Amino acid sequence: MMRIGMLTSGGDCQALNAAMRGVVKCIAHSGVEVEFYGFKNGYKGLIYGDFRMLTSKDFSGILTKGGTILGSSRTPFKTIREPDENGLDKVEAMKQNYYKLQLDCLVVLGGNGSQKTANLLSEEGLNVVSLPKTIDNDLWGTDMTFGFQSAVDVATGVIDNIHTTADSHGRVFIIEVMGHKVGWLTLNAGLAGGADVILIPEIPYDIGKICDAIKARDERGSRFTIIAVAEGAISKKDAKLSKKEYKEKMANYKYPSVSYEIAEAIQKKIGHEVRVTVPGHMQRGGAPDPYDRVFASRLGAEAGQLILNKEYGFMVAYKNREIVKVPLSEIAGKLKYVSPDASIIKEAKMLGVCFGD
Repeated sequence: MMRIGMLTSGGDCQALNAAMRGVVKCIAHSGVEVEFYGFKNGYKGLIYGDFRMLTSKDFSGILTKGGTILGSSRTPFKTIREPDENGLDKVEAMKQNYYKLQLDCLVVLGGNGSQKTANLLSEEGLNVVSLPKTIDNDLWGTDMTFGFQSAVDVATGVIDNIHTTADSHGRVFIIEVMGHKVGWLTLNAGLAGGADVILIPEIPYDIGKICDAIKARDERGSRFTIIAVAEGAISKKDAKLSKKEYKEKMANYKYPSVSYEIAEAIQKKIGHEVRVTVPGHMQRGGAPDPYDRVFASRLGAEAGQLILNKEYGFMVAYKNREIVKVPLSEIAGKLKYVSPDASIIKEAKMLGVCFGD
């Protein structure tokens, strides 16, 4: 009898359920006798032994369901070695609960921080296989993460809908897209939605350049300008600050987010009326799109095959249009940034998109 634990960690996204379903269907189809244990609310469930046995009914009809049937939570890697408020050693507790259930493998579905903890548990001797989940598409070692394409679809839909009201009223509209450290989501949604200005964390912006782009559109007779802004976008001025100086600035920050700071600057410099739209967690929600349903199912199936082959310590990844395995030790703690010299940036500039640089 094979025993497999599963958990979904970090922020939720579309296709988590589809990926888990892929793992289960692959192993069940092999004919191997297996029991699945679902840990509730991410690593917290593994730490505190909060789990439930999963049956075939749990995985019926969830291919199209958003969110996660197991629940999720954030358990920061930087504090994983620190005892909890009751003095509990979290790493040791996870190991003990793994051994109590006599698990053959732990399947982790998560983003960057979750992968670091998965690698830590692997180094501690547990059999771990992971899958790449994040709407940010920022995991090292994989060209794509599941949840990303669905989030692009949602953010693009927002930009599409903003176009008509922006044109009707002759306004500048800022759409703030998720992405604190990397700009893949904003970049792709911005291009798909026809944004005129795209601001991402990897390319610090000059507000003067943004205003110049707006004025150039005015001179060409355009009634509106659409600006897609990553929530982690940063000005050239702020990018030059030390970490301490930037932290001090943010401690006294008067704006709800960077988009409102940019909006006020545009209004002051060129007098345009600016509106800000923040779709927020809408980008994580709803059913996965067809691409993510297929993609997550493929990743899940390959993860199931790794388990059947007793190949542990890997994340299932997507490289050069093929599903591959990459060692957790190689990807843990690394982020995949947008290079300012990437071809997609150059091509966007060819189309006339302004990046504020």
